[in-house]
Amino acid sequence: MRDRRWTVVDLFSGAGGMSWGFHAHPSFRLAAAVDAQKSKPSRSTLACNDTYQRNIGIVPLDRDLQSISPEQLKREIVRTTAVRRPTVLLACPPCTGFTRTLPKNHREDDPRNGLVGRVAEFTAALKPKIVVVENARELLRGSFKAHSRQLIEALEEMNYSVHSATYRLDRFGLPQRRERAIIIAAAEGIPLRTLDDLWRGWRVDPKALTVRRAIWDLPDVKAGETCPTDRSHTSSNITSDVLERLRAIPTDGGSWISLFRTPETERFATPVMRSSYIAGRMNHFSDVYGRMAWDAPAPVIKRECSHVGNGRYSHPQQDRLCTVRELALLQGFPRSYDFDGSSRQNSYRHVGDAVPPLISHQLAWVCNWMLGGKRPRPDQFILPDTTLLPQDVLEDNAPMTEQLAISA
Repeated sequence: MRDRRWTVVDLFSGAGGMSWGFHAHPSFRLAAAVDAQKSKPSRSTLACNDTYQRNIGIVPLDRDLQSISPEQLKREIVRTTAVRRPTVLLACPPCTGFTRTLPKNHREDDPRNGLVGRVAEFTAALKPKIVVVENARELLRGSFKAHSRQLIEALEEMNYSVHSATYRLDRFGLPQRRERAIIIAAAEGIPLRTLDDLWRGWRVDPKALTVRRAIWDLPDVKAGETCPTDRSHTSSNITSDVLERLRAIPTDGGSWISLFRTPETERFATPVMRSSYIAGRMNHFSDVYGRMAWDAPAPVIKRECSHVGNGRYSHPQQDRLCTVRELALLQGFPRSYDFDGSSRQNSYRHVGDAVPPLISHQLAWVCNWMLGGKRPRPDQFILPDTTLLPQDVLEDNAPMTEQLAISA
C-alpha cells in the first residue's frame, strides 16, 4: 500500500531533536536526514547519527553541508529514498557562530554562519512546500543578522511567504528559559501559520515549567554513576576538589558567590572566583558551579553542559552534575529517548545541540495545519512522554499582544 504521509527531510539533523517532533506526528514520514557529525577541531566525531538512527530508524547521510552541492545532495536523497520533492524541509544550521554566550560573536562573523544562506540553495534544489529553520535568537537580532535577511529575501524571491520571530520557549511549555529564532516559509498557495497561531487562546500553567516538575521523580545517582534501569540517567565524574566545592554551595539555586560567606567555604573558591569577588563582579560567570532551583525553569542548556564549571547545570540537591536524562527532560525530550551510552560527553552535546522535541512536535502540527488540516487542540499538539501534559494548557483570552509582552 502506498504511504500517503507527507515527507520530511532534515538537514543538520543532529541527534534528532527537530526530526522527532515530526516522527511522532501521524501525518509525516522522515524520508532523509543529513549531518556531518562534526565536533570541534581535533576532536572525534559527535556520533549523533547513531543516536538518530537508534531512535528514528533511518540512517542519516554523513555529508558536509558546507561543501556538497545542492544538486549532488538532491541526487543522493533521490537515490536513497526516491523522494524528489519533500513536503517539509527542516534546516537548523549550527548556532555556535551566532549565540551571544560567546563574546567573539559580537565582532567576528563565524564561517559556519554562511550555512544559513545555503538553506536557500538547498530549498531551490529540493523545492519543498514548507521550510522550517531554528537557531539562536541572534540569527534575527545579533551582529550578523544579515545572514537571516539574505535567507528570507532569497526565499521570498522563490515565492515563499516567510514569517520570522524570536520566542521564549517556556511560553510553549518547555521547562527552560530558552530563547530561539524560528523561521517558517510556505510555498505559493499554502497558508502561512505560526506558533503564535497555534497557541492563540491558550497558555501554559507556570507550575508545569519547573525543574521539580521535570526531574523530581528520577532515582538518585552519584557523580559518575549510571542508573541500572536507564543508561541515559548518568552524570559526569568529578574530582574530589570539585566535589568539595559543590558541597559547599547551597542547595536549590545556590551559586559560587555563596562560597565567600564563611572562611571555611571560601577556601573552595577558584582564583578566578576570588578575583571576581574582590573586584565586585558578582555577575561575572555567575552560573558556573551553580545549582538549578527546584521551583523555577532551568537555565539555557547549552552544548557544553557536561561539566559543573560550564554553567548552572548542577542538581538542585544532589552533589553532582545533572544527568543526561535530567537535562534531556528539561530540553523537551521524551523520557524514552535513548542517547548513545558509549560517550557520555557526546550524549550531553546531543542534548544541548538539539531543537527541543516538545517544540518541534508543535511545529509539526503547525505544518499539518498549513497543509490542509484543521487547527489542532492542545491534547493533540502536546508531545507524549514529556514533562508537559495536556491538562497543563489553560484557556487564555488575553490578546496576543499581551501574551507577547508577558513572554518577553
